[in-house]
This record gives sequence, structure tokens and C-alpha cells, in this order.
Amino acid sequence: MAKDEKKQIPLRLSAKLYNQIAAWAEDDFRSVNGQIEYLLTLCVNERKKSGKYVSSNVTSKKDIQKNIDETD
Repeated sequence: MAKDEKKQIPLRLSAKLYNQIAAWAEDDFRSVNGQIEYLLTLCVNERKKSGKYVSSNVTSKKDIQKNIDETD
């Protein structure tokens, strides 16, 4: 996958979880998709910091925020 290419995946969430993420996204001025991407990125970075295996393909926070801003 090219560096700037986004991978599309189907995602099923409960209505309750979706509504919670949507409200959080609105508070953070992001789309729901942008919020999910942001949260997943934070989790991956935390896992990486803890020394657990994560692929070296994970980008920096700056690149992640740029990608999120482009999604919104």
C-alpha cells in the first residue's frame, strides 16, 4: 500500500458506541471516521511505547494529525 493511500474497511459498531463516538467527534471537530482513525492511532502508539510489537509502518503523530485533518 502506498504511503498516502487509505485502506477502506467495513466496520460494524453498536448504535450506542457509534453515538458515543459521534458525540466525541463533534466535540473534537472531527468526522466520525476521523475520530475512529485518531483513536486507533493513539492505541497503536501506546502499544508501541509499551514495547509490544507494532509494525514499523506506523507514522508519527504529526503525520497522523495531517491524515485526520485531510479526512475531516
